[in-house]
Amino acid sequence: LQDFKLEFGLPQGRTSSVWHGGTATIVESPGDEVWGIVWKMNDSNLSSLDKQEGVEAGIYVPIEVNVHTQAGKVLTCRSYQMKDFVCGPPSPQYKKVICMGAKQNGLPADYQKKLEAIETNNYAGPVPIMEEIEAAIKAKKIHSA
Repeated sequence: LQDFKLEFGLPQGRTSSVWHGGTATIVESPGDEVWGIVWKMNDSNLSSLDKQEGVEAGIYVPIEVNVHTQAGKVLTCRSYQMKDFVCGPPSPQYKKVICMGAKQNGLPADYQKKLEAIETNNYAGPVPIMEEIEAAIKAKKIHSA
């Protein structure tokens, strides 16, 4: 995604109870780029995706962006941008999930290094959603072995 950068924060006046820190958004930034994965979905799934991304709760708004693929195509895609964004570092657990996703999907090594360098808020308490993710990964490894 050209001319955007990845940022972390919260909507003004909110605190993250799920991740205990800032969550990801994209902001316009000429000359920057964000790497990610494009998923093809049926329009009938948009409302459930919007709900998952916090549109109903007023946290994110859907936006259309032009994504340049490695194959040279330009795709019009739906993304989400945080409303009333205020910068704030992510928890180490949230950063780990972002980095795991980048590695799993084979994003460029230099972009992965950039993600690994993100400063966190050093939150060390429990993050139940992270425990669920790690349990699911462990279960998947056991079943695929």
